[in-house]
Amino acid sequence: MADSREFSVDLPTPASALVIAAHPDDAEFDCGATLAKWAAAGAVVHHFICTDGSKGTWDPDCDQAALVRTRQQEQRAAAAALGATGEVRFGGHVDGELASDGATRAQVARVIRELRPAVVLGHDPWKRYRLHPDHRHGGHLVVEGVVAARDPFFFPEQGLPPHRPDELLLFEADEPDHAENVDGWTATKTAALMCHHSQFVTTHNIADPDDPEQVQRFADWVDAVAAASGEPAGLASAELFKRISDL
Repeated sequence: MADSREFSVDLPTPASALVIAAHPDDAEFDCGATLAKWAAAGAVVHHFICTDGSKGTWDPDCDQAALVRTRQQEQRAAAAALGATGEVRFGGHVDGELASDGATRAQVARVIRELRPAVVLGHDPWKRYRLHPDHRHGGHLVVEGVVAARDPFFFPEQGLPPHRPDELLLFEADEPDHAENVDGWTATKTAALMCHHSQFVTTHNIADPDDPEQVQRFADWVDAVAAASGEPAGLASAELFKRISDL
């Protein structure tokens, strides 16, 4: 990983930010502390979740329609826990079947044009050896959606003025070059992640949420990841991104 001299640190607090994530809980895992920090400083933080989260369980007998409703409720609660005051929107694509096709790109471009964020955050589509197709397609959608939203001859039928964000931050990057200092914000990130009750077994490694040791172990893991991310940037705690400013 690159050393601290190759990292930019801390964007100015944006007026607004939009995170575009493949699934409910991806935003909280990958940039939750950054979003909480910005929200506390006055940024309007929006979420757009591409899929319905309907495959986010290991229970083969699960009622998937009920799971979709639950995950939407959890995502709204998580956004509130971060202090986000913007919109929480859902693309509604079937979990595991997200495509970075023209129609979905138009959907993402519309969201960017309507919400007009100063900063967009999303998955890095070029992460090597990625297994989950939704993260890869979600990354292509955020990059291609930014391009489409900024240029007037993409999807003119939308009847919306183009919008060019100031910054694009890609999380899950193999070669990050920007760090957001999140010292003091990991507890808020953990609180938001704990709103995703349906994911305790599959992603949080919490079999019993009433067991304080399991909950503390998860909180300690969140802290440890942030501490490890801070090291190459010379920070005690960070979330890392690939920063693209030439939009």
